[in-house]
Amino acid sequence: MLYHLLHRIFEGKHYAYENVLFRGACAAVFAFLIILTLAPGMIRRLIKWKLGDRPEFDHASLNELTRDKANVPTMGGMLMLAAVAVAVLLLSDLTNFYVRMSLVCLVWLGALGAADDWLKLTAGQQDGSRHGLRTVEKLLFQIGLGIVLGYFIFKHGGHNYAVMSPLVQEGTIPAYKILSVPFYKTGLPLSAIAFMVVTVFVMTGTSNAVNLTDGMDGLAAGCVAVCALVFAVLSYVVGTEDVAAKLLMLHVPKTDELVILCGAIMGACMGFLWYNCHPAKVFMGDTGSLPLGGLIGFVAVVTRQELMLFIAGGVFVIEALSVMMQVGYFKWTGGRRIFRCAPIHHHFHLGGWSEPQTVVRFWLLSAMFAFAALATIKLR
Repeated sequence: MLYHLLHRIFEGKHYAYENVLFRGACAAVFAFLIILTLAPGMIRRLIKWKLGDRPEFDHASLNELTRDKANVPTMGGMLMLAAVAVAVLLLSDLTNFYVRMSLVCLVWLGALGAADDWLKLTAGQQDGSRHGLRTVEKLLFQIGLGIVLGYFIFKHGGHNYAVMSPLVQEGTIPAYKILSVPFYKTGLPLSAIAFMVVTVFVMTGTSNAVNLTDGMDGLAAGCVAVCALVFAVLSYVVGTEDVAAKLLMLHVPKTDELVILCGAIMGACMGFLWYNCHPAKVFMGDTGSLPLGGLIGFVAVVTRQELMLFIAGGVFVIEALSVMMQVGYFKWTGGRRIFRCAPIHHHFHLGGWSEPQTVVRFWLLSAMFAFAALATIKLR
């Protein structure tokens, strides 16, 4: 809105507000300040509403280690989403198709996460158990969102991509039909069905992977902030034709506007860390983790950098794989385990690492994965 107001006032003139990098930086600062200012009041309200977390694991030692987290208010993700939404609405070009779709993603997954948190915190108050949405129910909504976004992104690409990918022989395939592959400059062509499958897999997988990572004070917020920074860079590179050409990357028109979204996510996560660092005063809950992961996945799909997400989001991949390995091995062997507890951050916690040690070391891993992802831009 502010962007459009300034555009109307200074029509025909070029000022800093038109630069996506400038607006992305402003979005980060703005989202950070929103949370820094409003979080104390929200924490008091969450405590008043008795929306305190009740950590419950299938491991007696882990329950003992996390007993001090009981009744810490959760659902702080509502403020994070509000900060991201306000920053995007004020500073981005709302005529941009991808910006509008990102807001759909935010609202859809935010509502899903809030419903899950609310049921966990209220439905089980009588017997002390946790009754949230079933896994199948959450997956249905996540897959449904992936299908909706995949369809409209592909359809939009067919109507609006005049630019053909210079990385494909003879330039016969539009960029939106290409799956960019790290270290490989030509990419892989995708059919409409393959595009939909990739979109659903990335959206659902990333949303759930961030949700699994959200198990220690500051862990998910710090890793999401680092990953958002990587995709802010990728959005700018992919969306700027001359930069994409120099770096031998696919050019997807108008994706540079997602720099503002990534900046807002980064700022919101950093602001939330102010209160979520150990010992946490508030948790984001599924209300925050599901949409934050989904938004990162959305940016990866739009910029055609889905495989880059496996590098930049390496911590999320490791966390998700640890759960799949643990569950699969447990069922296959009739009760044996690979890790002390999954996700894997609990394995190290039970092994003697303190919670702050585990979180900071995972942040360092996230930073290393981010550097590796950015390095691949030049290695083609």
